[in-house]
Amino acid sequence: MEYRRLGRSGLSVPVLSFGTATFGGGNEFFKAWGTTDVNEAKRMIDLCMDSGLNFFDTANVYSKGAAEEILGRAVEGKRNEMLLSTKATFPMGDGPNDYGSTRRHLIESCEASLRRLRTDFIDVYHMHGMDSHTPVEETLSALDSLVTSGKVRYIACSNYSAWHLMKSLATSDRLGLSRYIAHQVYYSLVGRDIEWELMPLGLDQGVGTIVWSPLAGGALTGKIRRNQPPPKESRLGQISFVQYDDETLFNVVDVLDAIAKERSKTISQVALNWILRKPTISNIVVGARNEEQLRQNLGAVGWRLTDEEVGRLDKASEPKTPYPYWHQKGFPQLIPSLPGAAQ
Repeated sequence: MEYRRLGRSGLSVPVLSFGTATFGGGNEFFKAWGTTDVNEAKRMIDLCMDSGLNFFDTANVYSKGAAEEILGRAVEGKRNEMLLSTKATFPMGDGPNDYGSTRRHLIESCEASLRRLRTDFIDVYHMHGMDSHTPVEETLSALDSLVTSGKVRYIACSNYSAWHLMKSLATSDRLGLSRYIAHQVYYSLVGRDIEWELMPLGLDQGVGTIVWSPLAGGALTGKIRRNQPPPKESRLGQISFVQYDDETLFNVVDVLDAIAKERSKTISQVALNWILRKPTISNIVVGARNEEQLRQNLGAVGWRLTDEEVGRLDKASEPKTPYPYWHQKGFPQLIPSLPGAAQ
């Protein structure tokens, strides 16, 4: 297992982490993801640890705390050997203070996550989404107090706009508060939006990228092809939570299929390996409904796509250039190169 620094911090993380949204199945939405119980969670965690994957990602909102509870029970006795990350911000109740990145909600959420995870500290604590109602000073001050108290080691964010992330980083620098070391984002061969602003920002500011849904919610597993809809029993056949253009997907899967056959890999493994070749990528969150899926995802590391193979995938997945980037491309001498990203 390869390890990389998480952003500009000194924390080393494996390039793959295991996501636990499949734990619990607390409602219809999460049942479509999976219904992993404690015993199965223990088996998959042992498999991860045997492969050098010691980073486990969850969130308080996953099955309304059930995923954290299952993870906490499954890692008992192993806590010092692993890294745990969780998230807050999204609603955990119906009250007006049961959501957001306010001081009140974050401190209550952190304490509740610590209890469910059966631990004294969280290695990486994410803001799960952007709260535009709460001043960034309040959010960052609350997070800094959690860091100084020892309950949180590092802070990160997820699903932020580039301007909001930059505002947060500038506020941390101005006030001497803990700084976001990573940004957990959606990124895949059919979802390359972060290449326009968030990836250059990460390079400039030393923010590592943690990727969620690297297989576009299952669309990049080979289950969908031209004239072949997803199986009804699959998660993709029940819910869809990422956006992509169908024709782009079909073109990308064609190239993935060809490279997978040439390299004796699966389509999923090639799609994950492509992400690992991109700038700022520190970690990819992979999920699995069973041990076989997990073994396949673990096979995405330990080898490397060639530059030629990366180029073929880049071309098949090339996104339409939005303004002002198509204008900036006319003056390449004014913009730094961002290797491997859309330019």
